[in-house]
Amino acid sequence: MLARCFVLFALGSIGFAQTTTLPKTPGATTSTTNPSAQAQNTAAVPPATPTRAEILRGAYGPFRANNDLLYYHLDVRVDPVAKTIAGKNSVRFKMLSNATRIQIDLTETLTVDKIVMGTTELHYTRDAGAVFIDFPETLHTGQTYTIDFFYSGKPVAKGRFGGMVFDHDSTGRPWINTACEDDGSSIWWPSKDQWRDEPQEGMDISVAVPNGLTDVSNGRFLSKQDLGDGYTQWNWRVHYPINSYDVALNIGAYEHFSDTYKANTPLTLDFYALPEDLDKAKTQFAQAKGMLDAFTHYFGPYPFYQDGYKLIEVPYAGMEHQSAVAYGNHFANGYLNRDWTGVGISPRFDFIIIHESGHEWFGNAVTAADRADMWIHEGWTTYLESLYVEFHYGKPDALKYLGGLVPKVRNRTPIITEPGTNQEPPQDQYFKAALMIATLRSVVDNDPRWFTLIHDFYQHFKYQTTTTEAVVAWWNASLKQDMTPFFNQYLRRTTIPTLELNFDEAQGIVMYKWQAEEPGFAMPVKVGSEGHWQTIHPTREWQWMKTGLSKEQFSVATELFFVNVSKT
Repeated sequence: MLARCFVLFALGSIGFAQTTTLPKTPGATTSTTNPSAQAQNTAAVPPATPTRAEILRGAYGPFRANNDLLYYHLDVRVDPVAKTIAGKNSVRFKMLSNATRIQIDLTETLTVDKIVMGTTELHYTRDAGAVFIDFPETLHTGQTYTIDFFYSGKPVAKGRFGGMVFDHDSTGRPWINTACEDDGSSIWWPSKDQWRDEPQEGMDISVAVPNGLTDVSNGRFLSKQDLGDGYTQWNWRVHYPINSYDVALNIGAYEHFSDTYKANTPLTLDFYALPEDLDKAKTQFAQAKGMLDAFTHYFGPYPFYQDGYKLIEVPYAGMEHQSAVAYGNHFANGYLNRDWTGVGISPRFDFIIIHESGHEWFGNAVTAADRADMWIHEGWTTYLESLYVEFHYGKPDALKYLGGLVPKVRNRTPIITEPGTNQEPPQDQYFKAALMIATLRSVVDNDPRWFTLIHDFYQHFKYQTTTTEAVVAWWNASLKQDMTPFFNQYLRRTTIPTLELNFDEAQGIVMYKWQAEEPGFAMPVKVGSEGHWQTIHPTREWQWMKTGLSKEQFSVATELFFVNVSKT
């Protein structure tokens, strides 16, 4: 069906009398655009000029590109009283070209104590958070090397989630958490602070904290060791590649309980909450199984089986830390005690459990190579929310849920920002991108095929970092059509497409075309009346069709296609 749909994109009014006198083509000033929904088309704003620090962090420069990460071992001690962190990160990497310099990143507010390779102390220079490490001899292509990067200091709490925050719970006990997607992993630990390269052999995390406290980090719990000096070391093993911003410390007086998700291979579920919240957590965290039911159905097994799934109480809303999902949604459905989409659906489930866990599939297993392409994380995971609704409550409620996203769209700047600049994409990467994906489903117009496509899409990119270009190429190949104009219009242009309709009711004719910035944009869309939709194939040139409906009766399926409509 899809192939035929695209073949007809460029065709005119086949099957209609060619002797009919066409209505006059409307001029630019004769149409009154009425948005098909409540998307807020606000004035565009120019992108900010990136700073040197942003470019050093965002660009995959020569001293990053010359090596491939293999493994980290982050071994630190955290002092809640002094509010300090100290230790080392052992970095194993393979050289991709001969060189004498590599780049590791660490915020300027933390001290580099020393960097060594074996017994040789290495020279380094610092520039706006980048640490350029120089070697006395050439590192050779294909060879593997390990450095130990020692550091210490007081992390600065900043940004959306705080970076690394030393706080206390309601009873005064230390409660320390990290969350650094916005500010980058180098705000609290030395790392290759970018998205393109992940340690292919995983990592170990060793965290020493005062006795009586627990550290919960990513991966599989291995052991804890009393160090004999009032501290206990907690050891975790990550068996998969991991994005540096996903690496997390969660330190507190946690209580632990566990369960098992019964699949073909049992999946361990581990939950951590403060003692006073334990009973609420046991009730609320049970939703994790329903989440796993839905996303396993659509995409395949939970991607980090060896590490297990963890849900950890934190003092902020939540974060998708790989195999250690952070939860702070007040043990209530909806999002922070409100109906997230305003249509009565989100109060049925805990938004943070569903959304942040959805990132295990998109964001953690499938990762954007550059922050500019972050819609691959957020747009897909927001769409996953609707799939959760569809799995448990049916497609009509899923469409209703998606409709609740429309007022959140702003259309101020394109979703995709300039690559290599570490620019924050706009919030449209969540809502507009999810509605674009839902629209793509309507373009495919075959649900069994759609579900096969999104399953295969995920499986193709699993455990990889990727780009928008690679994603679009996959869809082009899978649909055997050039979908580039479709993706460009929604991702690289500011406005959503408008279907212009011009009626001559005396002759029973409606003319139609797309008003879209992207050359070649030609998306099929359903029009007519609900229950009797007819698919038309507009381009950016006027076409016409016969209709027995008046202008008021003639509708566009805007619950299926995220578009605006203009009638004259």
